[in-house]
Amino acid sequence: MKTAVICKNILQLLSQLNNIYQNASSERQEIIIEFSPEDEEFSLLEEIELLTVNLRGYASQIQSTGQITNKAQAISHLQNMRIFNVAQIARFYFNSNGKYEQTKNYIRILDYLRLLMLEYLQLQKN
Repeated sequence: MKTAVICKNILQLLSQLNNIYQNASSERQEIIIEFSPEDEEFSLLEEIELLTVNLRGYASQIQSTGQITNKAQAISHLQNMRIFNVAQIARFYFNSNGKYEQTKNYIRILDYLRLLMLEYLQLQKN
């Protein structure tokens, strides 16, 4: 029963992420200019996009089948995927006082989605 509630919440978060992404277009344009990469392999927005793609992949599997292929590997990946350990994301999030609130909200929801999927998989494991 609890996994059904978590699954529903995962799908709601995916919908919220889509809405925020669509509404934050002007913020992303400013971020591209203000946070250009400094000797990093990926820009801030590319780092966020990489996390998004990974998390959406897992969420899509949960949505369509109720589970994730290679569950143990997915759990390990989600545990190690610390969003605020990505230096550019942490710098942006904690040093852009009062600006880019939609993008910051997007990052928070991404991390919450990661944690929910982790809980969902761990509950299934037991």
